[in-house]
Amino acid sequence: MTATSPSVTEAATAATSTGEAAEATENSETAGSAAAAAAGAPTDAAAAPPVPRPAAAPTSLSPSRAGDFMQCPLLYRFRVIDRLPEKPSEAATRGTLVHAVLERLFDAPAGERTAPRARALVPGQWDRLRESRPELAELFADDPDGQRLARWLGEAERLVERWFTLEDPTRLEPAERELFVEAELESGPRLRGIIDRVDVAPTGEVRIVDYKTGKAPRPEYAEGALFQMKFYALVVWRLKGVVPRRLQLVYLGSGEVRTYDPVLADLERVERRLRALWDAICEATESGEWRPRPTKLCGWCDHQAHCPEFGGTPPPYPLPVRARESGGVPQGRMGAD
Repeated sequence: MTATSPSVTEAATAATSTGEAAEATENSETAGSAAAAAAGAPTDAAAAPPVPRPAAAPTSLSPSRAGDFMQCPLLYRFRVIDRLPEKPSEAATRGTLVHAVLERLFDAPAGERTAPRARALVPGQWDRLRESRPELAELFADDPDGQRLARWLGEAERLVERWFTLEDPTRLEPAERELFVEAELESGPRLRGIIDRVDVAPTGEVRIVDYKTGKAPRPEYAEGALFQMKFYALVVWRLKGVVPRRLQLVYLGSGEVRTYDPVLADLERVERRLRALWDAICEATESGEWRPRPTKLCGWCDHQAHCPEFGGTPPPYPLPVRARESGGVPQGRMGAD
């Protein structure tokens, strides 16, 4: 797929213009928006420190936040309602850096998109990322001689180089990179997200591509990443009435490419699941009941000090609540298809 098409671009631009700038920060923790900042795109964060916003009920849903609620409703509350700060991690920041490099590489003519050129972009994109996100300085604050930083940058370079064994950028002309998309479901949430890359074939077929800097999961754990891609496909379908021909996950950590060709029934099923999930989120928002769901992932959570499972106390709930009625939707359950 090498040709570009204005249809997806125009639809995404129209969707972006309807979004509220404040709500766009719901996705600011994803690699997409941060990568755009690192690649030099203007952002509020790059212009001035973020200003805390008053608490408000959620009005939109991204793949990341949907995943948060399914993993642990209380985690969703901490991130969306309370907006508790989280420490940057080396792994997530490395992913953001790699995304920025792969985005910027396509600025060069096709014949100049080489592995050495991509590797050479890493230091400069890291400098841009630090400028746009000053909090990243703490990542290597205890590394006075710079050895850990050098190893970390080397790992990012190796991930970038591995991409060239999986795709040939000289044969690609993406229609979009780091594309913000948004669509509102009838009687449901506004869905929004950032797609790493959109390819459009001369015949108009659309391929959605997502870069993952980790390893490909085992088949029994692959549904999470595929859910994210179906989420994006649903938004594109709702925007343009076109079902993407292919969803492609590029795993740089293990050097694998996994694809899925969705059909309309897939997207309709995802839409029903998201409606059920949104009903559960609205119920929790109105009742103020956000239950923790302990899993093995709790060991990596930044909010243990506020979590009852670890002896903590959540902050006072900042939104008005009502008495919860019986028979509500179980939190975090997506319901039947």
